[in-house]
Amino acid sequence: MKLDIPRFDATRVLVVGDVMLDRYWHGDTSRISPEAPVPVVKINNIEDSPGGAANVALNIAALGAACNLTGVVGDDAAGQSLIKALSSAGIECDFHISGSMPTITKLRVLSHHQQLIRLDFEETFSGDDSESLNSKISALLKDVDLVVFSDYKKGSLSDIENFVSLVKSAGVPILVDPKGDDFAKYKGVTLLTPNLHEFEVVVGSCATEQELVSKAQQLIKQLDLQALLVTQGEHGMSLIRAGDEALHFPARSRDVFDVTGAGDTVISVLAASLGAGKPLPEAVALANIAAGIAVSKVGTVAVSGPELRREVQKDSDSGRGIMSREQLALVVADAKANGEKVVFTNGCFDIIHAGHVGYLQDARALGDRLIVALNDDSSVTRLKGEGRPINPIERRMAVVAGLEAVDWVVSFDEDTPFSLLQECIPDVLVKGGDYAISEVVGADLMKASGGETKVLAFLDNCSTTGIVEKIQKKK
Repeated sequence: MKLDIPRFDATRVLVVGDVMLDRYWHGDTSRISPEAPVPVVKINNIEDSPGGAANVALNIAALGAACNLTGVVGDDAAGQSLIKALSSAGIECDFHISGSMPTITKLRVLSHHQQLIRLDFEETFSGDDSESLNSKISALLKDVDLVVFSDYKKGSLSDIENFVSLVKSAGVPILVDPKGDDFAKYKGVTLLTPNLHEFEVVVGSCATEQELVSKAQQLIKQLDLQALLVTQGEHGMSLIRAGDEALHFPARSRDVFDVTGAGDTVISVLAASLGAGKPLPEAVALANIAAGIAVSKVGTVAVSGPELRREVQKDSDSGRGIMSREQLALVVADAKANGEKVVFTNGCFDIIHAGHVGYLQDARALGDRLIVALNDDSSVTRLKGEGRPINPIERRMAVVAGLEAVDWVVSFDEDTPFSLLQECIPDVLVKGGDYAISEVVGADLMKASGGETKVLAFLDNCSTTGIVEKIQKKK
């Protein structure tokens, strides 16, 4: 299927569940302790990250979607650290503060990207803590497109049957990342996303994919679900829908450094994609790509919208070529988010010659990505006179897009590319010829934005006008 990224910023998701703080101690290991046969780690960096349902919310926000989060935290420093980190990411938190239980905290000690030990600080929250979330969920439902329940079996969702009933009565779709050996408490939700182990705990061992699909269909009917997504690690994901053919998505081929939070990434992308109007199969395909990105990182790290878009572009080979102005703004933002330097140049490029090729190669060498903006046909006529262009805009763009040095090609209908420059703000503006910097359209804009303007010389004795005049003389 052909994938594209939906407008994540057009949706709002409510996440409810077990929030926790993931704490990482990083250090070097060079000797074994004389006290016991264990490595000695000299800690040189401490990092706190939202985990559990909080990581789901963080992933949703990183994609560009709006997110509300509710759950239970303790009245302690860990809870305050969690609230501060989530609020800074733009997530609207409405937590119940437990006066008797601590915020769930998981401490991991790592050395050279390898996890050596995990220490858990947690107590199960009470039923009273869970019931307190009813009013919070009810108040938030009117503004959201979809609800995610992130269950880590820590007590925040002990009242989930009532939560599900409340959300269903509002007509809002429900996604659940389940835990435990009893899925009956999730009856009536839209989609469950168990991993294979969690699924087999409930339905029994599945020796073949056919058996997995058969048992999934039975569970869907039994629990009145619309679909099940069974994640299977290196074996990919299987989407089973009521009364429809099962779809299998192979795992992305990547180096796996850490699977921490991969399930959170899957349900986050599913939620944001479905909330933004994507059909379920396409949402799963996007989630599968995002999971591949997540496991290539160390720790609980959110996958951003630009990261996901770049990976999708690699698959569809849409990372280069002819762009609309709207598409160009998106790919430029992605490139900058990835630390790439964007170069911009413009011209008519009516008949491509050696001077153009050499010039564009030199321009591309100034950065990581090169945009070439072409005057459209009416603009060329105004600049060059009747009889020009020789080649229409579609052909000119196709030829320029085929050059190895060029990443993105776009057209503009104004006499100058100033408004286009305002839309994408490159890092370097390049012009060919013998202009002074002050004469280059957009130079002031580049200076104000912290970019630079450069003038490059064309290859001697090469010009489109000269080529046209030579052809006309031979006639």
